[in-house]
Amino acid sequence: PGCSSVAYGAAQELGPFLIRSNGTRLTFNKFSWNKVANILFLEAPVGVGFSYTNNSQDLHKLGDQVTAADSYTFLINWFKRFPNFKSHDFYIAGESYAGHYVPQLAQLIYDKNQGSSPDSYINFKGFMIGNAAINEPTDTLGLFDYAWSHAIISDQLYDQINKECDFKQTNNLTVQCADHMKGFMDAYANIDMYSIYTPVCIKALGTRRTYPKLPVAPRLLSQHGIWHMLPRGYDPCTEEYVEKYFNREDVQSALHANLTKLSYPYTTCSGEIQGWNDSPDSVLPIIQKLLTAGLRIWIYSGDTDGRVPVTSTRYSIKKMGLKVKEEWRAWFHQSQVGGWVEVYEGGLTFATVRGAGHQVPVFAPRQSLSLFTHFLSANTLPSSRF
Repeated sequence: PGCSSVAYGAAQELGPFLIRSNGTRLTFNKFSWNKVANILFLEAPVGVGFSYTNNSQDLHKLGDQVTAADSYTFLINWFKRFPNFKSHDFYIAGESYAGHYVPQLAQLIYDKNQGSSPDSYINFKGFMIGNAAINEPTDTLGLFDYAWSHAIISDQLYDQINKECDFKQTNNLTVQCADHMKGFMDAYANIDMYSIYTPVCIKALGTRRTYPKLPVAPRLLSQHGIWHMLPRGYDPCTEEYVEKYFNREDVQSALHANLTKLSYPYTTCSGEIQGWNDSPDSVLPIIQKLLTAGLRIWIYSGDTDGRVPVTSTRYSIKKMGLKVKEEWRAWFHQSQVGGWVEVYEGGLTFATVRGAGHQVPVFAPRQSLSLFTHFLSANTLPSSRF
């Protein structure tokens, strides 16, 4: 928790403008998601990006519940400010730790909508989450299975992890397991865990920060204090461009941002958020509840992400015991395989995106826009090349 929807989603992934060239200019994004929908990028929780609180104690009270409640309050007030959007279908999307944020906010909207007045009703239809942390034990198991199956860790280390580490009891781990976790992180030291086949930014290696860029920490890693060793997310160079751009005074003035003159610089992931008060092991019960309620839910996974890998997502979905409606098959974009997809009874679609890392729109912008478009229209992904 603590990374910026604006810095990642808007500025690097799916917004109409992307920050390039060492933070000196913007480029048009031909595959921006606002081609098919009106998009809001929400900074949550407070303290992320340019968001702030007048009470510094608020930063010590943050957690999943506060984030959902504050996000809901924002939406209610936003729709009051812009009532012409109230009749529009409303969806939520997110990636990474938004595997918690999105279902939790979705549940709050759904519950509040029951018997609500027209003033506070949100025309909520569903959500989409990508490379998302949704179930701690299976997310953790899939992390190591992916590394072994992609030849990143040795047979010996893989066997030791499976022998010494109890993924079902991640709050009570042995010293031996901690040693194996260090070995696991060492295996990723020279590649990008969030995109295992792309180059790293060599010029940024000497300035690597100690805080994670996309902190989706399983308790298994954080308990032994080695989470800070995680490699940085996707392309460190691009992240530095974003920070340089948003720290420019002319940019802040144009955006009417940082009017309170914060005492710390803009960062893609907030260094001000140090604690996190609540984070349930699983959001699968929420997902199942909302499927039963008839909401449209799509889960997607870039298949070269080692941090919240496709193995984790498949294990987590399997835990729900849903019946398959449409068998596993390839889906196509521009006559090429975009990934694979399986549809379940009750409204859940799971799709992979071939060759994409943790931030799917960065690595597969065309395919991600196609995925998003099909999600909005509730159409099945193309099953043939032509």
